Amino acid sequence: MRRVIEIISKIFPSKIVFAHCDIPCGIYDPHNAQMAAHTVLRMTQIMDEIGKIKNPSAEDRSKFIRCVKVKEEHGEIVEDELGTLENDYFKEEHFKKFPNLKELIEVAVKLSIKTRQNVDLESSKKMIDVAMQIAEIFYKTKDLAPVRVSSGYPTGGEIVIHK
Repeated sequence: MRRVIEIISKIFPSKIVFAHCDIPCGIYDPHNAQMAAHTVLRMTQIMDEIGKIKNPSAEDRSKFIRCVKVKEEHGEIVEDELGTLENDYFKEEHFKKFPNLKELIEVAVKLSIKTRQNVDLESSKKMIDVAMQIAEIFYKTKDLAPVRVSSGYPTGGEIVIHK
């Protein structure tokens, strides 16, 4: 019997899937998308600084490569977090009440892709702004007052929280 299961497993391999949760738990928050967007910007800033060095050292080149990896990971976090909000939290009534919401999510995803393909400070900053606009809508759907506050991050700028 064990051999049969092994053969079936080889013919029909299982896929590992990830989800926020399948309960649904009701716990959603745009904070991770905002923080990840700031991380993409910070990695882009560091990469931009290293790119201006005429003869970068091995340490500089190593740091650049590590920044690329972190930027990739956090760009994916932006997409994953916004995808969770789009697919699990936001409902048709939210999209009707905020007609630009779907477009904002699409723009954020496109910016995430663009920022990972290039060392692009402007697109990174725009991605943060779009993530904040989505966060503001998110809090409004919960009847909470969104507020922009200093992020406290080395990137400067703001994040959206609620009162």
